[in-house]
Amino acid sequence: MVLFVAPGAGSAAFVAGRRVGGAVLRNRARRILRAAWRELAPRVVEGNDVVLVARATIAGARSHELVSEVEELLTRAQVIR
Repeated sequence: MVLFVAPGAGSAAFVAGRRVGGAVLRNRARRILRAAWRELAPRVVEGNDVVLVARATIAGARSHELVSEVEELLTRAQVIR
């Protein structure tokens, strides 16, 4: 997955393009990204907009598996406490 961070109101967006798969797979990818985000959102520094982009390798992943990956990306972006 890819993480984009920009100064803003503190909102989050979840994107899954057609390369992820059909509509069912794209919806599942966004759903598990949102679930992983819900666990980490309270720790994110205010004033940053975050966009998480799913890649094709997300197929078959579970939300608890993505939490550590999202946390690592947020840490590298220096927007997590």
